[in-house]
Amino acid sequence: MKSVINIIKHLRIPFSFFLLPVFLFALGISPNLVEDRIILVFVILHFLIYPASNAYNSYFDKDEGSIGLLKTPPPVTIGLYYTSLALDFIGIALAWLISMEFAVLVFVYGLASKAYSHPGIRLKKYPWLGWLVAGFFQGVFTFYMAYVGINDFSYQIAFSWKVIFPGLLTSLFLWGSYPMTQVYQHKEDSKRGDRTLSLVLGIKGTFLFTLVAFLLATLGFEYYFITFYSQKIAIAFLLFMLPTIVFFFVWFYLVNRNKTKANYGWTMGLNFLSAICLNAFFIYFFIQSSHLYQLDL
Repeated sequence: MKSVINIIKHLRIPFSFFLLPVFLFALGISPNLVEDRIILVFVILHFLIYPASNAYNSYFDKDEGSIGLLKTPPPVTIGLYYTSLALDFIGIALAWLISMEFAVLVFVYGLASKAYSHPGIRLKKYPWLGWLVAGFFQGVFTFYMAYVGINDFSYQIAFSWKVIFPGLLTSLFLWGSYPMTQVYQHKEDSKRGDRTLSLVLGIKGTFLFTLVAFLLATLGFEYYFITFYSQKIAIAFLLFMLPTIVFFFVWFYLVNRNKTKANYGWTMGLNFLSAICLNAFFIYFFIQSSHLYQLDL
């Protein structure tokens, strides 16, 4: 029973909340909405594929220090490895019910997530390559994957600038935030021989890198919303993100005075606040984009 509980903990299902904004953004620009399909895509990604990735990476990382949403990770067993594969299989099988295209994208995402921690590849050892791949697949690739699944579109129909551009903005945002998720793990990563981007940049460098990336991402989102939607949406984005910006600068100030503040608690605080603000905004964006009437109620 205890091993089952440990496996469930390592799935880190609540962690999917941090990745939910990408799905909601793809939903907000989708023209072809069907309620059952939206729910199925949501469940496949957030309750099967993402937890499978968490479990797989936890099995090979064997973390002893804090990781995302697990302050004290329980020991891993071979059961965790097989659970991750089972969840992947179920997710791909359900994705096939929507379309072959969506199932293939889900399969490719699973392979990419496994490459991050698998000892034979372990992208985590390569600071810039690991950062680039993680941001690409959790950003623009997931955005495109969700868009294909939600709308039941083929690759060709979905592959347009109006889809790829906002998807790239999500990657830019993730490329900025990703090193921040590693800022408290320097000791753990060094012990395993992993050279994460945050470790290379250092604590202060990680904050400055994230600050520049967030600024560029914000400018990109403002351009996108003003160009394709309205100034009202662009202003709303800034207002929704204001609490995260304030938190970030307060934390940066404290870290400059005491580097021990670059810890698990503050990192999770930023992650939670950022996810809450982004999810709230993209729900607002979905409502404002006037697609609700297309749902089959």
